[in-house]
This record gives sequence, structure tokens and C-alpha cells, in this order.
Amino acid sequence: MTDTTTNRGDICVVAPTVRNPEFIEGYVENAREHDVDTDRLHVVLVTEDFCEKDAMRTMLDDLGVTGAVFGGAERDDWYDQAGIAEFSDVVPAASHAETSFGLLYAWAHPEFETIVFLDDDTQPHEEFDFFGDHLDRLGTTTTVEHVASDEQWVNVLYQNVEEHGLYPRGYPYSAMGETVRTSEAQTDEIVASQGLWTNVPDLDAVRILMDGDLQGQAQTRTSAEDFTGNFAVEDGHYLTVCSMNLAFKREVIPAFYQFPMDDNEWEIGRFDDIWSGLTLKKAADMLDKSVVTGYPLCVHNKAERSTFSDLNNEVPALELNEHFWKALEDAPDSAPDYATAYEEMIEAVDAYDFSAYHNSEFIDFTVEKMRRWLAAIRTLEDGTA
Repeated sequence: MTDTTTNRGDICVVAPTVRNPEFIEGYVENAREHDVDTDRLHVVLVTEDFCEKDAMRTMLDDLGVTGAVFGGAERDDWYDQAGIAEFSDVVPAASHAETSFGLLYAWAHPEFETIVFLDDDTQPHEEFDFFGDHLDRLGTTTTVEHVASDEQWVNVLYQNVEEHGLYPRGYPYSAMGETVRTSEAQTDEIVASQGLWTNVPDLDAVRILMDGDLQGQAQTRTSAEDFTGNFAVEDGHYLTVCSMNLAFKREVIPAFYQFPMDDNEWEIGRFDDIWSGLTLKKAADMLDKSVVTGYPLCVHNKAERSTFSDLNNEVPALELNEHFWKALEDAPDSAPDYATAYEEMIEAVDAYDFSAYHNSEFIDFTVEKMRRWLAAIRTLEDGTA
């Protein structure tokens, strides 16, 4: 049964989950504790048919929030009802990148002004007004620290890197050892707000192994003291974007496709939100918008799993990751809207020569999915789904 709710709020909360749907209770409780009107929240749980979908629906009812639970069968029904069944392949099966379904769902419903991505192994810090902090930032301008480096990359963990030495998942190895510069400046309109994470840092498998952890976590942990406030990354510079704690304006969706991981012949995974973060930042620069990172923090309680399993997903695309952002650099510096910005990025990636790199054929696969993503978005533009 697909979503039939008509009294949705204006905030679409999207969370992929197969293990711990109850995590959402902590976020709803945080909203109520900080006087955020939970009638504004519409929770979309993207799950699988083997999970207890009815129990998830009951949980949302008991929490007093509207929402929808989409397993594979419900997603297929929704594609048919929305008239985009031919584009269902843009959302990979059994992958964290199924968050792209949440983006299609939100795009089909113009009442959603804000989308929030959460992961089911997180919880909000009680001292932060989780939704309020994100919402207060979006659509505004503010004077905040701007960060850049001589490598065109900013480590989102730079604020205490001298102590912990961490670089996040997706940060290019070739950009490590950067020289950072900071300055106070006013942002453009903020279209995305990325919160960071305490406890288990978001590292890739190579860095986890170097940290001496075989259980997919990290021996080095982060705390609230490692983060000193919000910052923006200067135009023309890149950062990693993690979808476990992220709020953004609906308008960015055409340029924010979560890349097709796991469900591919190269068995590449773990770069869905990393590469989508690059296209988001490039699009924001092209449209004179800003992405701000820092607060509110969440607690990342990543479950133990084999570090080598993550390594097997990441290694086939590690070399491509060193160059994907350089292809985006070849896109123009401006665009009139996010769809056009994404078109320009697609053409830039398609034209870039990846042939010398391992698994370069994955880029051709990706370009085709990017094009089909944009076609699906344009099919849904009338908002009738």
C-alpha cells in the first residue's frame, strides 16, 4: 500500500532503514522538546520487503507524525502511479542510494519545502535543536567562517585535525596534507545545511584499517569538543557531504542524484552521497548559493561490521574518486537553474577522459543514470504524482 496521506507537512524526512527504524523516535522527541511543530514532519522510510513494514507504519502512527513506508513493492506501485516506471532503474536496489527514491517522492510533492536526510544509526544530541537549527539556516545568509585550501578541498573535520588527524570518507588521498586558509565572510543564500557527527567518525575503510579497527568503525572517536561552529567552503572548492545528517531546500533536487551504487556489475558502493555532494557543491557555486557545515551535531552509533566488506565496496572506485571532481570542474561557472547546472555537469563528466583509470566503464554507466535521473525529474515537474 502506497502513501495516501493528504495532510503532509512541509518537511520531508527521508531515512533508509532495514535494521533500526525505531531510531526516528529520538528525532521526533527532539523536535517536541525544542518546540518544533511535528505536524510539519512527514517521515519517509525507505526499506525492503523483507522488513516489518506494517510495524513501521504503526510506529509512525504512534509517534503522531504523518509518513509513508516504501519497500520494493510500494516503490514499484509509486513509480506506476507517478508515471515514471520507465525510470525506476535510476534508484539502485538494496542500496543506501535508495535515498534517491525519497528525492523523487519529495519532488513530486511541491508542499515539501525542506528535505532532511537521516541515517538509522544516528541520534540527535539533546543539547541541539536538531530540526530548528537546520531550518533556521536554510534560505538565509549569515556571516560565518569560510574555508579553502591549496588543494581545492576542505576537510570537514579540519577544526581539530591537529589532535585527531582524521579525514572523512570520500576525501581524495591526493588532497591530503593541504594548507588551510580561513576568513570571515557572508554566505550567499544557504540551500544545504550539513550537520557533523560525534562518536564514530565517517571514515572510509582504508582509513579505518590505518586506525587499527577491523570492525568497520574507528579506534579514534570524535566528540562535541572537536567541532567549534559552522563554516562554509569557498566557491571553487569541494568537501565531502554525508547524508546521515543533512537538510536542504527542495530546489536542489535536480542536481542532487544519489549515485548508483551497489547494484552494478563493478560492485562499487559507498560513493553515493560523496559524489552527489560534489554535484551539490558545484551546482551551488554555479547558482551563487551556499552550503554550510557544522551544527547541529548527531551521534553516529555505527554498528560493527567487517572493515574489509566496506573495503571491497570502495576499492573499485577509489581511483575514480580522485578524478571525478576534476571532471565537474570542466562544467561552466554559472547556470540559470539546478537542472541546467546538472546537464552541464553531465556533459563535463561524459567528455572527461577517465580511460586510464581502473573501472572507467563505471563512469559511462553513471552518466547514463545521471541523464535518466534528469529525465525522471522533468517528467515529475508538474507535481501531479
